[in-house]
Amino acid sequence: MTEAILLVGGKGTRLRPLTVRTPKPMVPAAGVPFLTHQLARAQAAGVDHIVLATSYLAEVFEPYFGDGSSLGLSIEYVTEVEPLGTGGAIRNVASRLRSGPDEPVLIFNGDILTGLDIRALVDTHRTSGADVSLHLTRVDDPRAFGLVPTDATGRVTAFLEKPQTPQEIVTDQINAGAYVFRRSVIDSIPAGRPVSVERETFPGLLARGAHLQGMVDSTYWLDLGTPAAFVRGSADLVLGRAPSPAVPGRCGDRLVLATAKVAPDAKLTGGTVVAEGAVIGAGACVEGSAILAGAVVEAGAVVTDSLVGAGARIGARTILDGAVVGDGADVGADNELRCGVRVWCGAALPAGAVRFSSDQ
Repeated sequence: MTEAILLVGGKGTRLRPLTVRTPKPMVPAAGVPFLTHQLARAQAAGVDHIVLATSYLAEVFEPYFGDGSSLGLSIEYVTEVEPLGTGGAIRNVASRLRSGPDEPVLIFNGDILTGLDIRALVDTHRTSGADVSLHLTRVDDPRAFGLVPTDATGRVTAFLEKPQTPQEIVTDQINAGAYVFRRSVIDSIPAGRPVSVERETFPGLLARGAHLQGMVDSTYWLDLGTPAAFVRGSADLVLGRAPSPAVPGRCGDRLVLATAKVAPDAKLTGGTVVAEGAVIGAGACVEGSAILAGAVVEAGAVVTDSLVGAGARIGARTILDGAVVGDGADVGADNELRCGVRVWCGAALPAGAVRFSSDQ
């Protein structure tokens, strides 16, 4: 169908400590690196060539995905030496594209979980004759996003920064982070310097009279930029609310991967995933959470809407609610961590040290 660029160079600062040792697209969601879900959905839509625009911890991508053949893809890798922004990253990989000047190139942000109909977006681009087509989604409260109003035909009329007053909210449509570019538009982006497609490329094209087309698709959409959102996205993949052909098992209340050990009386619900080599102890209750590879949740612990990093340990009777525990951390017995608390990679928390903590 077409080729694609995946923007996977961000540092994932808001996701720390998940991204201290792992780039954001490689943090596991529903048992596999999140990027796997995006690649698999692109391949299912007919994409066969993908260029990954990497930067932060770039060296981890190719050893995992190789040439992409295991996913039915041809994958290439391009690494930015200095951060170039979204537009700069797109321009930086242009030499690896195979498309002709008028052919479509799909572009995805590497931190969006979506049920977007990819084929429909490409079809919209082709039938409208657009220079760039954008996936738009509707949100109840658009104040945290840039607004993208369109006319009756779907043609984009403006790009509006985050609205500050009710009068500025002229639409509930926002940029959902997936695009189709005419190849020649990519080649027109300035090379060798930072460029933002949202703040420079798109408004500039509009000012020059280019045709930018919006396609509203309000199926599942979630920005995985925060730990709470990432945990929710992983659970939604397991539950089947977010579509992906890469979930390694049946969708349902729980996903327990090979070599994980779960006590017979432990309770796993709400889209919980227990990764390879992880251990869930007797009487533990884990709801809507991600327990990564080699982690241990000891007897009687209660873990809700939380992420437990690779090789971490959660002590007996400890309560996690909306918490993130980094890789290799050790949380002793009888602690209580709630409301967005983050435990850093490798940190050690003695038994009974915290009965309640909040970042609010």
